[in-house]
Amino acid sequence: MPYIIAIINQKGGAGKTTLAMNLAAGLTLRAKTIVIDLDPQGSSLQWADMGKKAFSTPVEAIVSDDWSADGLQDKYKLYQYIVLDCPPSLDSHTSEQALLACDVALIPVLPSPIDLWASITLSQEIEKTKKDNPDIQAYLVINQLEPSSALSNAMNEALKEFNIPVLNTMIRRRAAYRSAALEGISVYQMKGHGKRAVEEIEAIINEAIPL
Repeated sequence: MPYIIAIINQKGGAGKTTLAMNLAAGLTLRAKTIVIDLDPQGSSLQWADMGKKAFSTPVEAIVSDDWSADGLQDKYKLYQYIVLDCPPSLDSHTSEQALLACDVALIPVLPSPIDLWASITLSQEIEKTKKDNPDIQAYLVINQLEPSSALSNAMNEALKEFNIPVLNTMIRRRAAYRSAALEGISVYQMKGHGKRAVEEIEAIINEAIPL
């Protein structure tokens, strides 16, 4: 069966699509991978359509709430990895099904206590999901950390309020990620300009996803 990765956060602007698209590009180098755009805004589809050539990973959208975890696995059973780019809301059948379907949930959060606290409901939802999906793994991913900065004491204290582990790998604020989105490509296609970003995505894959 496919291994399903949900990129989820109830707060918009946390970097879900950036992580989803670049993560999928890295996984595509290893095995057959697809991105499923569950966000009504269609951010992943827009990203893929920006490029002059086809994106390295196929991107499809599910625009209806009428789907299930079993149906997703059956439809995309020929893929080894499915990356779900989830909507910025937990109050939907789509988000509930994404958590029920996934093997691992990656939760990008900005390095600000205020942004982190805005996501605390997600921690509670994952705990509830474990009743029906007991094998789900979940990790916070610190995103857009300034290259010369460390996490503040306030941020470290806020992280302690979650019962979700934090990946050791943090995503730095890099121009490569913004440029990749504008060009409709992944950081893997940017050669030397995307080297550091690629190293971060590779580290996330190695840390969170069984290969």
